[in-house]
Amino acid sequence: MGVEVSRVLIAATASGVGKTTIACGLLRVLQRRGLCMRACKCGPDFIDPAFHRAVLGIPSCNLDLFLADQRVVRELLTDRGKGADVTLMEGAMGYYDGIAQSADASAYDVARVTQTPVVLVVDARGRALSVAAEVMGFLTFRTPSFIAGVLLNHASDSYYPHLKQIIERECGVHVIGYVPELKEVRLPSRHLGLVMAGEVADLATKVDALADVLQKTVDIDVLLSVARSAPALEVEAKEPFLTCEGHPVIAVARDEAFCFYYEESLALLERMGARLAYFSPLRDECLPASVQGLYLGGGYPELHAAELSRNVGMLASVREEIASGMPTIAECGGFLYLHDELEDSEGIAWPMVGTVPAHAYGRGRLGRFGYVTLTARRDGLLADVGESVAAHEFHYWESERPGDAFRAQKPQSSRGWDCVMSTPSLYAGFPHLYLNGCPDVAKRFVDACAAFGAGRGAC
Repeated sequence: MGVEVSRVLIAATASGVGKTTIACGLLRVLQRRGLCMRACKCGPDFIDPAFHRAVLGIPSCNLDLFLADQRVVRELLTDRGKGADVTLMEGAMGYYDGIAQSADASAYDVARVTQTPVVLVVDARGRALSVAAEVMGFLTFRTPSFIAGVLLNHASDSYYPHLKQIIERECGVHVIGYVPELKEVRLPSRHLGLVMAGEVADLATKVDALADVLQKTVDIDVLLSVARSAPALEVEAKEPFLTCEGHPVIAVARDEAFCFYYEESLALLERMGARLAYFSPLRDECLPASVQGLYLGGGYPELHAAELSRNVGMLASVREEIASGMPTIAECGGFLYLHDELEDSEGIAWPMVGTVPAHAYGRGRLGRFGYVTLTARRDGLLADVGESVAAHEFHYWESERPGDAFRAQKPQSSRGWDCVMSTPSLYAGFPHLYLNGCPDVAKRFVDACAAFGAGRGAC
C-alpha cells in the first residue's frame, strides 16, 4: 500500500557538522510558513528528538534499522507523517556511517529503505574545490545516493556564490543554501552529546535567531520541492496485537535526571493497554498511588546524585515496591539509581535505592558503546533463556556488578560481554531497549504489571 508522506532527510558528512542545529532552524522556518511539521531522528539517539520536540511542541520519533525492522520503520514514518505538510528527518553521524564499518542502519540505510530524498550538510570551512570533491564522493559512493541537494555550513556570505557555482558545475547537484558562522546559536554539549533541550535556557531565542538567518540564506522553496518529490511510502498492514484487559498503571520516572525515553515506545505501552503515570524521583516524595509497574529510563542521575539521595522518601518507596515484586524496567541511568551508591561527577558517592548491592562510579571515558543483541541466559521478566532482543549501550558510568543474566553480542564483531540483572519481576542493566522493535517484550511487561496488580486486588 502506498502512502503519500512529504519528507526530507537532513544528513551530514560527519558528526559535529551541525545537523541538529540546522534541522531545528529549518523546522522553525517551515513552521513560520504555517506548515504542519513533523520530525524524526535516524538512529538510537535520545537527545536530538528532545530538541525537535522543543521546537515543534510535539514528540519526535526514532527510526532505527537495527533496533527495528524495515516494516516497523516505514510504519513509524507513515504514522508520524500523517496529516503533516512535511516530515523532516535528521540523520546520525556521517551519512554512510552504520554498524561497525558498514552502512547498515546508517542514515543512508534509512533513506534507502524509506526512499527519502536527502539534503547533505557539508562543512565549507577552509576549502574551495575540495568541497566539490567531497560532495562528489558522497554522490557516487552508493548508487543511488538519494542526495538531492547540498547545504553548506560555516560558509561566508561573500564566498558562498563561488562555492555554489563550483559544486553545481562539478557535481551536478543543486546547492540549496548556506549557513554562515553563527557562534551565538551553537548548542552546548556534555559527555553524552548535546545537553538536553530543557537545559538550554535561551533555546527558543537561539532557534529563532537561526531561523531568521536561514530564511535569507536557504532556498526554502527548493527544500520543499525536494521533500515533495518523495515517492509514496510503501507500508504493510499493521500486525494486530492483543491489548491487556487489566489496564495496569505504570509509573514512569521523568525529570532532569531521567529523560531518555523513546516516545513511540511509551505510546506502544499505552496501545497495549497500560496507563502511564509520570513522576519525578527528584521532587516527588513517593511513587504515584495505585501503580502496578515501574519504568526507570536513562538520563543523567550522576549529575543530580545529591538531590536524588536526599529524597529519602522516594528512595524508600522505590526500594519497597521493587522488593514487593512490582515489575520494573531500569535502563542505564535507571539502573545506576538502583545501586547502593552512585558517584557524582566530582567522585562523591551518594546513597541510592539499594536494590543493586554495588557501587556505581564514573570512568571518565565512554564505556561499552553501540548496538548489541541481548540473549537471555536464564528466564526473567522480559525474556526466557535463549530468547534474543536488540538493544544499545552508551554510558560513561560503570557498575561493580553490571549483571550476567544476558549475553550482549556486538553485531559484525566477535566482542561480547555479560550484562543485566534479571529476575521474574526485574530488568536492570545498561542496555536500552526499543520496545517498538520487540513488541513481545513490551507485551510481557504490560501483562506482568497487570498480573501484579490483580494479585494486589487493584482495579
